[in-house]
Amino acid sequence: MTFGIIKERKNPPDRRVVFTPEELVRLKKQFPEANIKVETSDIRVFPDSSYTDLGLEVTNDMSACDVLIGVKEVPVEALLPNKKYFFFSHTIKKQPYNRKLLQAVLDKNIDLYDHETIVDEQNRRLIGFGRYAGIVGAYNAFRGFGIKYELFNIPKAETLKGIDELISKLKRQVLPPIKIVLTGKGKVGMGAKEILDAIKIKEVSVENFLTKLYSEPVYVQIDVLDYNKRKDGQQLGNQDFYKNPLEYVSDFERFTKVADVLIAGHFYGNNAPYILTQEMLKKSDCKIKVVADISCDVNGPIACTIKASTIADPFFGYLPFENKEVPFSHPASIMVMSVDNLPCELPKDASEGFGEMFMQHVIPAFFNGDKDGILQRAKMTENGKLTPRFSYLQEYVEGK
Repeated sequence: MTFGIIKERKNPPDRRVVFTPEELVRLKKQFPEANIKVETSDIRVFPDSSYTDLGLEVTNDMSACDVLIGVKEVPVEALLPNKKYFFFSHTIKKQPYNRKLLQAVLDKNIDLYDHETIVDEQNRRLIGFGRYAGIVGAYNAFRGFGIKYELFNIPKAETLKGIDELISKLKRQVLPPIKIVLTGKGKVGMGAKEILDAIKIKEVSVENFLTKLYSEPVYVQIDVLDYNKRKDGQQLGNQDFYKNPLEYVSDFERFTKVADVLIAGHFYGNNAPYILTQEMLKKSDCKIKVVADISCDVNGPIACTIKASTIADPFFGYLPFENKEVPFSHPASIMVMSVDNLPCELPKDASEGFGEMFMQHVIPAFFNGDKDGILQRAKMTENGKLTPRFSYLQEYVEGK
């Protein structure tokens, strides 16, 4: 079995990699029968020399590899036929901009495993960059707040060395007694919470957040039943919400009346109610002035996320009454950060964490007969066809 670590070819350039040099050495030690090739790259956060210095092969020719592993979508023209590929394909939600990619995967008889489809028996994702998205998103929330109110101007996360330096920069700033609401308790939400806790922002209960005044910054982390409620008033638990989202409406407005900053780290499911609506943002008692939408569902549950912003230009202003973008300096605007590739700002930390997860959950499946069904569940295509688990994509592939 020969594994190939491929070069990232998508623009803007992504410096992340699935495996650090040290993690590949560990792979080789744990599975001596594995062969490894690393495709040469001039943008990867770990230079070619860091791989060759540890005795790993760096090459331009990946044709001898059985399994090719990358981060972002592989351009159609770079796909090698009859291989197994792992990367984020951004096709499982029928994204129209990547239809041609999935068509090419099928045409070239490629077995595609999307990182998002690597799940356990309960359908819980096993690997991802969510934690790092949360960390950078929370950092950007404070950066945006400092810029909007001309309190401080800390550097972009991508210019810093890692998580410790992000925390160090934030600790030096003096914040007014603002209230921060954080949605989500998955990997993204917990990543954001790491930053809030690291800089010693006090966590409070929902009740206290909504009713008490504080002389210091505070935050509340809320889950789906804190910001949604059943139309009939019953309280039936999270699983009922997941099974019957149409029976619920947003209950987030109570937070807009007291929160200054929203850090959105939730997962948004199909048919779930919109969380923060334009109507809420238009109300005179809405206090929210900075929104860091890490989840970044454009034109989705967070009304001010009308576009994905970029690492180069992360902030924009949103004017609720006109539902349009304005300069963030506009006095009536809400400051929005909706970067959709936040982990790219921490390429070293994100690569180290991702590689550890991939090594733990995926690589053993190639050598133990896939006894836990990891590969079987994750495989989207085989023999030029969609696998049964992903047959729902057939009409998408056909352009219907």
